[in-house]
Amino acid sequence: MGVVRNAMAGLGFDQDASMVVFPIAPFLVGSDISPVEAAFDRFVEGLTEWQPRSRETGLRQPPKVRIEANGFEAALDRMNRQFLMNAWGDGLPLNAPTGERVSWILEGTDLPRDHLLGKVMPRGGIATVETVAVSLAAAGGRPEYLPVLIAAMEAILDPAIEHDKWQATSGSTFPVVIVNGPIAQQIRLNSGFGLLGPDPQHPAGASIGRAIRLLLQNVGGALPSVGTMAMFGGMRYTNAVFAEDEDGLPAGWTTVAEDRFGIPRGTNAVTVFVATGASNIVRRGVGKEAPDEEAEQSLHRVASYLRSPSSHYSHSWARGTPGGLLMSRTVANQFAGLGWDKDRIKTFLWEKSRIPASEVRETGLYQWIKAAPEPETIASTELDPWPITRTPEQLILCVAGGHHPTHNFWMQAMTPQVTGGEIRLPSNWDMLVARGDEELGICEGGVCVI
Repeated sequence: MGVVRNAMAGLGFDQDASMVVFPIAPFLVGSDISPVEAAFDRFVEGLTEWQPRSRETGLRQPPKVRIEANGFEAALDRMNRQFLMNAWGDGLPLNAPTGERVSWILEGTDLPRDHLLGKVMPRGGIATVETVAVSLAAAGGRPEYLPVLIAAMEAILDPAIEHDKWQATSGSTFPVVIVNGPIAQQIRLNSGFGLLGPDPQHPAGASIGRAIRLLLQNVGGALPSVGTMAMFGGMRYTNAVFAEDEDGLPAGWTTVAEDRFGIPRGTNAVTVFVATGASNIVRRGVGKEAPDEEAEQSLHRVASYLRSPSSHYSHSWARGTPGGLLMSRTVANQFAGLGWDKDRIKTFLWEKSRIPASEVRETGLYQWIKAAPEPETIASTELDPWPITRTPEQLILCVAGGHHPTHNFWMQAMTPQVTGGEIRLPSNWDMLVARGDEELGICEGGVCVI
């Protein structure tokens, strides 16, 4: 019911629209739908007699919440209790997004406070630069994180990624933000050991990802069991925000941003796709294999994970991505030394992850492909075996992770298109970076002592 109310509001209708409510049973396959027919009069009444209770539009500039207590610590405790009672938090303590703290965060952009980023669906709340700064302040962020957060939200709000659908789905979706360019090291965004967190030496990813979650929930209305139907959730506190290990790229290998958008290496950029889950895949052998044998066997193991009859592939087949594979610099350079480049790896995985037509039919994937909106996806049912995506280039291969040869990491996607673009830096960027180094310490050799 919450999802429906959110959707009504996001489409510009009254959130309190008339609704006829049924239990889940009539909506299951092969169920008895006679209760729907029996409620015919209630449908007629809702369509002909309903009147809105609210006569005012939503507030653009709501009043600030005032918290009073005996001392700062007591006030912070009271604020967090009030945030929980109003479902404004994520279940963990938040920093107080005071006017002073928000103004400090806004030092990270030259855009005005009221600059409009877009409407966050399904509820349709309006996200401005100030809205984004409030969430980053509450999530424990810093001003130098703001350019990445703004770029990530612009990518999420790009209509091509259809965030209105994955915000309300029953699947365990979460956005994945890959950052390229020098900004990653400047703000201590992890690209190595523990890049998905928690990592106290590189706090930027957790703060940015948590701020995204607060925006999706509080502005977009994706509150679990009320505004989103996500049955299990997934990466719901911090999402996945990390950097590509550009220093570890083998010679001739391009960055993710260059692969997807043609953005040259050395340019600050974000790449965003929507994941539905993740798998840690053992890559190395037991030590008795020849190097080329170990390499090819490891790719066969990865392909076996990709070769899953997932209905999500039908959603992303034409223009999106089936997912992103994380490969450490150690592994990437091992492959490069054996003559493998990015294109060869992607083509191998694409070929070896094809699903036999018989399996496409027996798992019901066939119906999902036939129900896809793109004609070329529908036509792909004639292919046997069926490739999980239209072209090998749609696979995302990102060099990232600790300098170790043991594992690969696969994040399966449900994303009709990969979005992203360049990150805009404010005119005072050098000052912000210098202040960050002074307050948090300088990272050397991949280690940040804060």
